[in-house]
Amino acid sequence: MHWGMLIDLRKCVGCYACTVACQNENKLPFDMKYCKVSKVGPIGEYPNLTAYNIPIGCMHCQDAPCVDGCPTGASYHREDGIVAINPEKCVGCQFCMVVCPYGVRQMNKETGIVEKCKMCFERLEEGMVTRCVETCQLQARYVGDLDDPDSEIVKLIRKNNAQPLYSHLGTKPSVYYIMP
Repeated sequence: MHWGMLIDLRKCVGCYACTVACQNENKLPFDMKYCKVSKVGPIGEYPNLTAYNIPIGCMHCQDAPCVDGCPTGASYHREDGIVAINPEKCVGCQFCMVVCPYGVRQMNKETGIVEKCKMCFERLEEGMVTRCVETCQLQARYVGDLDDPDSEIVKLIRKNNAQPLYSHLGTKPSVYYIMP
């Protein structure tokens, strides 16, 4: 079992429902967001311009610099591929924030602990989908087992030639994108 996510940028309209749902699910302070949505564009030349939205959260990299660089072992890989943080081991040194090529880790000023998306592993363990997937009304998000060649997510990745962001960095992200 290796949990992964697929985001279809052809469907995402930048409504921020995933961001707000994630904040509510994780009881985050107003200024913290595990899932940020960025606008890309305009791209092209008039009259053929385009733009799209790209939600960015933790990529749950298989070769995660944040895990390798954490001096206390607070950042770790779960057996299911999810990169997690043990809050009892985190000392708030922020080194993981520095080495994350996606810039998704954040210091929670209330707790003094670095936090990020944990792919709602508690929900997944209970047989539910992540809150962001559940909330996306346009079905632009999918979560599933990347190790199962017959899973919906793997079939969609293959069918649409979905790719992770910055694959050239060699971190082997577990989040894939269908480009517009």
